Amino acid sequence: MSQLTLQELESHLWGAANILRGSIDSGDFKHYIFGLLFYRRLCDVWEEEYERKLGQYGDSDLAADPDEHRFHIPEGHFWRDVRQHTTNIGEHLNAAFHAIEDANLRLRGVFQDVDFNNKQRFPDATLEKLLQHFEKHRFRHADVEADMLGNAYEYLIAQFADDAGKKGGEFYTPKMVVRLIVECLKPDEGMSVYDPTCGSGGMLLECFHHLERQGKNPRSLSLYGQEKNLNTWAICSMNLFLHDIDDAFVERGDTLLDPKHLVGDGTKAIRTFDRVLANPPFSLKEWGYDTWSTGDKFGRDTYGCPPKSYGDLAFVQHMVASLKKDGMLGVVLPHGILFRGGAEAKIRKGLLEDDLIDAVIGLGPNLFYGAGIPACILIIRKNKPAERKGKVLVINGSQELVEGKAQNHLSHANLKRFTNAFHSFADEERFSRTVPLDEIRDNDHNLNISRYVSTDEDDDEIDVAAEVVKLKALRQQRDEAEARMMGFLKELGYDA
Repeated sequence: MSQLTLQELESHLWGAANILRGSIDSGDFKHYIFGLLFYRRLCDVWEEEYERKLGQYGDSDLAADPDEHRFHIPEGHFWRDVRQHTTNIGEHLNAAFHAIEDANLRLRGVFQDVDFNNKQRFPDATLEKLLQHFEKHRFRHADVEADMLGNAYEYLIAQFADDAGKKGGEFYTPKMVVRLIVECLKPDEGMSVYDPTCGSGGMLLECFHHLERQGKNPRSLSLYGQEKNLNTWAICSMNLFLHDIDDAFVERGDTLLDPKHLVGDGTKAIRTFDRVLANPPFSLKEWGYDTWSTGDKFGRDTYGCPPKSYGDLAFVQHMVASLKKDGMLGVVLPHGILFRGGAEAKIRKGLLEDDLIDAVIGLGPNLFYGAGIPACILIIRKNKPAERKGKVLVINGSQELVEGKAQNHLSHANLKRFTNAFHSFADEERFSRTVPLDEIRDNDHNLNISRYVSTDEDDDEIDVAAEVVKLKALRQQRDEAEARMMGFLKELGYDA
């Protein structure tokens, strides 16, 4: 078999989705197709490793030894074993998934919501067709590189996010928005990177790809994440594994109420990282107010407790607490956090007065799945360079986008303009401005972007004398029209 191209691979995976159409909701496609793809990849790579080891050792038992493989597939649960069955196929698939999870600690739970043993949803005929489709190509390393498979996987995640509409935003952030944040943060070799709401893992992977593009060693990064939704966590784990990243530390759980990345014995403290980035759920209602309002036991409420109906600044404060003394963070937020009053104004004031906010980047509308409103990116530094201290860079990027039929997006040119403005820290008319903290204080710590950078064209200077001449001419025309109208009325017998 020849090596697959990315286009062939994407088309193949989308073909699997078409087989399932009508059987299940499109929003659920990802669980089943990702699960089946992951299973097929595991089996093919194991067999590839086995053949190489067999040639090396000449001993089949040694070649099959679990210690000789990146992961273990128990006997009787390979793809070829499942394919021997023409009835109760879903039952055998489920058994294989569970056996693989039980045999591999790092894969525990990755098939979280993949249940093919429902004959109303998945009759044997449908599963037979689906498995036949997956046998059109092999998925060994020799057939498809990890990075290409991972890229196709990300493509499919984006397609499902589009298909799922609003729900898509829960597990996927548009790639160019992620890249914008990463290009601002510039993670480097040996750094630790953390995403507290990691979804399908796109932000962690973009940090990995960033180092690849720089010709550096991406495997020197230490990747950490946490995801509340168990099914999304499973997708993230598969996504990282399919990129041959199996040493990332991605935990399951509610980051605000039960953070998993802690240090110390007895009294646990929040672990800190070199770079933190996230796209938390916008204006989350049930975020944990009742717990935080009595004092966060991890001390993350340094600047106060956010309001009950808006959890945005709880995530920001968690991220600040997760940042090393010389670290940087980038977070996607709704515009409301820039100007809302009350508890949020108090938190915003605290962040500004401690000189933590490095930049506010305003994005255009309709860039995110399920959120037509414009968003912003907040960049925070624990220790700003001297030239950036006491200032906030405000970028108004409301016009920087490419309009699409259903969804707008950022182009490479848009990305470059944003990143150039951020790193140059310079003023650009109707786009970016470095605003002194004193000016922000005078505005009651309001960070509304248009207050500092307007995209409107300046009005032309008015020539008053010329306008007076125009006004007199218009008055004369009005008087003449009125005289003609009165003449007509008199002729008709309506003499006033």
